[in-house]
Amino acid sequence: MNDRAALALLLEHGPLSRTRIGKLTGLSKPTASQLLARLEAAGLVVATGVTEGRPGPNAQLYAVNPRAAHAAGLDVNPRRIRAAVADVTGAVAGEFELPTPKKAAGDVVRQVTDALDGAVKAAGITRGEVHRLVIGTPGAFDPSTGRLRYASHLPGWHSPTLLDELAAALPMPVEYENDVNLVAVAEQRLGAARGHDDFVLLWNEEGLGAALVLGGRLHRGFTGGAGEVGFLPVPGAPLVRRVTRANSGGFQELAGAQVLARLAREHGVEDLPRGQHAEVAAALVRRAAQEAGDGGTGPYAGLLDSYATGLATGLASLVAVLDPELVVLSGEVIVAGGEALRARVAAELGELAASRPRLVIGGVQRHPVLRGALESALAATRDEVFDTSR
Repeated sequence: MNDRAALALLLEHGPLSRTRIGKLTGLSKPTASQLLARLEAAGLVVATGVTEGRPGPNAQLYAVNPRAAHAAGLDVNPRRIRAAVADVTGAVAGEFELPTPKKAAGDVVRQVTDALDGAVKAAGITRGEVHRLVIGTPGAFDPSTGRLRYASHLPGWHSPTLLDELAAALPMPVEYENDVNLVAVAEQRLGAARGHDDFVLLWNEEGLGAALVLGGRLHRGFTGGAGEVGFLPVPGAPLVRRVTRANSGGFQELAGAQVLARLAREHGVEDLPRGQHAEVAAALVRRAAQEAGDGGTGPYAGLLDSYATGLATGLASLVAVLDPELVVLSGEVIVAGGEALRARVAAELGELAASRPRLVIGGVQRHPVLRGALESALAATRDEVFDTSR
């Protein structure tokens, strides 16, 4: 327990002296010295320098050995696989992005290993030095069948033997998690949800989804489909039947990225940008937020109001059922709206829901799915590597 406490302090505070570790843990100087000697012999801490600028002799500083272990994460969507490797301190050591055009969607195992190997090479290590890998995908793998559900738009990932094939090809333990759930992990550990045990994260990028954190833990549901709110029937959108076949639902049709171009045209916006749905939607929302900040009242202001109403309509159902303390708004399309969009969603939600959770924009905005995958992989890796009782 003392070893884990010391390692946790070193991860949180960075290099510390023996005296400082003793004060923070309540250990005597001899016990702290023995602890550091034990951790140094195990390769878990290293001497990194000495204190300077203080009265008295300089003291030796110790830090977690970054090479004690490595963990990896993958963020998968229909167009690319983004991979990263982090050392045990959480510092990203290598990143790689592999394009995955639809015509090359057949060999998922090869794509995963190529993406991982690219990040491993960038980190200057070997595949065998990665202790754990977490892969984030849309949808979720059904625990009873091993098949990917709720993500028919992800080509090549629906084989019933895929997980076995990946396990055979990769030398480390592999875990799979919904991409939006991983964003919630990143926000809870590094971002806007730190210190919160109950929150909802609403995500809008490639698709519309949510993550539900209750009592500090992700709620995944019986088949892993908790949070697939794009399928939620909502007022203001036609009923969508056979939603898994359509890969859409009422909330997706009301406020998903693909509807922003239509909303823009309805409000009289001309010269729409071109690109993927999420790129177009983010560009439109960003322009609308800028004009709102400048006090504009034209077509872009109407677009932002309509989009905020759509988001609040779906959120009202989640708030009525879950009564969360906090709602985190995330994803490229939502983040593009910034405070102007957040304020409008909060105002609309105040009219539609009985309780009023605090709404915030997500704090982890660079590759949040990948960061969540790394945080998840690092937590399990540290539990294993930092266990000095074995």
